[in-house]
Amino acid sequence: MLEPSSQKPNFLIPQVSPTPAAPPPPMAQPPPSPPPPSLVRTYSGKLLSLLSERPSLRATSEFDSDSRVFFHKVSCKLFDNLASLKLSFINDSKREISEPQLMLTSKYLSIHYDPDEQNALIRTSFDVGPMLNFNVAHDLKAQQGEVSMYASLPSPGFGVQVSSSFPYSGLPRATIRFPMGEVTLEEREEADVLRTLSVKGILRGQILNGVCSAHYVDEELKLRYIYKDQAMSFIPSISIPSNAVSFAFKRRLSPSDKLSYWYKLYSNNWSAVYKHTYKKSFKLKAGYDSEVRLGWASIWVGDKNGRARTAPMKMKVQFMLQVPQDDIKSSTLMFRVKKRWDIL
Repeated sequence: MLEPSSQKPNFLIPQVSPTPAAPPPPMAQPPPSPPPPSLVRTYSGKLLSLLSERPSLRATSEFDSDSRVFFHKVSCKLFDNLASLKLSFINDSKREISEPQLMLTSKYLSIHYDPDEQNALIRTSFDVGPMLNFNVAHDLKAQQGEVSMYASLPSPGFGVQVSSSFPYSGLPRATIRFPMGEVTLEEREEADVLRTLSVKGILRGQILNGVCSAHYVDEELKLRYIYKDQAMSFIPSISIPSNAVSFAFKRRLSPSDKLSYWYKLYSNNWSAVYKHTYKKSFKLKAGYDSEVRLGWASIWVGDKNGRARTAPMKMKVQFMLQVPQDDIKSSTLMFRVKKRWDIL
């Protein structure tokens, strides 16, 4: 066993210590994640973007030669299409402005203001859960309105709608909807007659190769059957108890030509219409109505059922010639023009 040395250490001579090992290189650390954005900053940024968004402004003018008035409408989208503002008015031949209307519409709220009447109609719609919807309408000047509730049932195609006016003026109107139609129950009041319960209903069903429908309104039942194939439609109908029988026949002669014919057996009146369509922007129609003894022909430039913005040059034009059978010399030529301008 070794004993400790008895020699005293010399503190004047520096002691040599072993060189320490170099520390290992530090491990690469991921860059610190940026702090989460402030909710105030996020929503303020969205608000500023909505306020700075330039509204899209459009103007539409329509002229009808029959009434000889211009109908103008100016509309713009607000807050990134969250709402729209519309101003409409009529300009007659004397250049006088009449019937101004101001409308503000959005997804949940719409306000229709009439400056002449100094009245506003307010409508609102909102959902309570995925299966319940409420609609409320209120007339400020008349102090009247209506509230309706629609509840969709778990089974697809089934639902119940209940509507009531306020101030309360009777039992609410109830509508039950199902895949094959609907039934409406409402209270009806006539002069010198006590309140009665009115029933209206629609029933549809598939029979053979067509669709049969039954409409019951005001104690009258109308039955109609629609048969269709690729090129033809045949639609007979009868009303009970008046026993008014009529039928319609439609035949597609080609992809762009179609002929329609209606005949009323109870009055021996008939009408026919021929239609030719060219690329949805040109439509020629001609027809005759024996009830008013009138022949007519019209030309549409621009989709008749579409909007002016989808028409060529954002303009729709219709020319119509009416020729009375009993007085050909009193034939009239009418036209309608609708033009849209995108200002912003």
